[in-house]
Amino acid sequence: MDATEIPALPFIDEHTTIVEANTDAVWRELTARTDGTRGFRVAVSTRGRELALVGRHPFSRYALIFHLDETDQGHTRLRAESRATFPGPAGAVYRRLVIGTGAHALLVQRMLTKVRKSTPEGRGELRDKPPPAGSRETT
Repeated sequence: MDATEIPALPFIDEHTTIVEANTDAVWRELTARTDGTRGFRVAVSTRGRELALVGRHPFSRYALIFHLDETDQGHTRLRAESRATFPGPAGAVYRRLVIGTGAHALLVQRMLTKVRKSTPEGRGELRDKPPPAGSRETT
């Protein structure tokens, strides 16, 4: 699956948190936490704006899209949008197990909380500094 197929996937949910740091700092933390995430690959990576991860297995095709928006206070609104399709009877059972139980929402909320709590203060000095040499940032 590639980026052009994401909009065709049915919307599942969206979770949001406000991070008291600029988008550059949040981007660094988000990409560090999602680097090598099992079952996902990067479909879209627009530094400081959007990171779309996609995946598939026999019971589902899915996407997890992170949107970063700067607020008026210089903080970052981090949104995680989930989209997926669950084909066939086995997919319906899988959907009930993953979405219906609330497990998916709990995991996404936990991920956003970890990013929020782990991102260093990003206002000021981080805003104007280039990434450190040798960093593994995507652009």
